[in-house]
Amino acid sequence: MLETPHALLGAVIAVKLGNPALSIPIAFASHFILEKVPHWNPHLTKETIKYGQPTKQSTTIVIIDSSLALILGSAIAFSQAPNTAMVIGTLLSSFAAVLPDLIEAPYFFLKVRNNKYIKRWIKFQKGIQVDAPPFWGLLTQVLTIAAIFLWLR
Repeated sequence: MLETPHALLGAVIAVKLGNPALSIPIAFASHFILEKVPHWNPHLTKETIKYGQPTKQSTTIVIIDSSLALILGSAIAFSQAPNTAMVIGTLLSSFAAVLPDLIEAPYFFLKVRNNKYIKRWIKFQKGIQVDAPPFWGLLTQVLTIAAIFLWLR
């Protein structure tokens, strides 16, 4: 799944629970639940095997998606101001929700290819994802984002 749904769900979990001791681990766990929703995202592993690195198109998608996730997750967090604890807890929950994917970033974008733990993590994550064709896989993510915003209201 793209980062935006993960980051948004993590942030909204924090807002709804109001307790970082609960929201951060639940946000982290939510990552794996969302991976079971049929979705589409760039196939960084296949591209790295075939071309030695992700394609420019996939890298552009990752940059745009990550930027959107950061902006929207931060907006939800800062909407909790002036409660500094809630702002920080919401930012941390949003981060926790994308952390499983961030662990993979050095492999794909910094060419850290000899780390057996990152390789195992990528294999694990790839094994739990439910892939869908682009149209349907993006539609499920748009619907997921809509549901997250409805829950936030």
